[in-house]
Amino acid sequence: MSVDEQTIELAGSPVFYRRAPGPSDPVLYLHGIPTSSDDWVPFLERTGGVAPDLIGFGRSGKGGHLDYSLEGHTRFVADFLDELGVERMKLVVSDWGAVPGLMFAQRHPDRIERLVICNGIPLFDGLSWPRPVRLCRRPGLGELLMGSTTRGMLMRLLRKGGTWPETRIQSIWDEFDQGTQRAILRLYRDADEQRLADAGAHLDRLGMPGLVLWGQRDPWLSPQLGEAYAQRLPQATLEPIAQAGHWPWLDDPAVVDRVAEFLARS
Repeated sequence: MSVDEQTIELAGSPVFYRRAPGPSDPVLYLHGIPTSSDDWVPFLERTGGVAPDLIGFGRSGKGGHLDYSLEGHTRFVADFLDELGVERMKLVVSDWGAVPGLMFAQRHPDRIERLVICNGIPLFDGLSWPRPVRLCRRPGLGELLMGSTTRGMLMRLLRKGGTWPETRIQSIWDEFDQGTQRAILRLYRDADEQRLADAGAHLDRLGMPGLVLWGQRDPWLSPQLGEAYAQRLPQATLEPIAQAGHWPWLDDPAVVDRVAEFLARS
């Protein structure tokens, strides 16, 4: 099915999103760092739904006045859904998109019909920060690191976690401007271990059917974190993706089929 590109305004700031026709209860896709809704085009083509560029990323607003904290991103998700008039949905999250997505789901479990997590940041103890994130969390040093990042450095980082095509690397680089760098730094610095653990305090109350897909070759998030997610979600099933990294669908295109099949169940 065709995927449309649209832009709306929330609180005076533009929000870019992709949308494709689908069931009455749409799928909401939330991307991670440093990507955008581009990640979800193959999924939208199969399942329909909506996929925003989170604030600070892609083609959405990147103003310095925006709230890039965990709470700010969670409010953004809620405001975005309200603006589109979406009441009930199926939720698919990846990487840092898991944080606002699951925070929203815990506050509104009755609005989530099904849940898919693909190598999501853990909302519980056990995360060991990768070295680049540890550096970015340090004031001054993080700004220096972001400002000195080259296209080659970003490409090597991305390809460490998945089989990225050249065209996608270029689009991510094109959008990796000062606004996105600022958003990343603020998000990293707000998301300390205790805040993440507190944000996932009620994961065990999410009783909707869930699917945890975890690329076993993720260089940053270990397979044990996927197991921990599956243990905390009462109705979730873990499916390891043996030959895949941080973005499992890049290394194993069958992941798109698996997500579509799971979401299609009544």
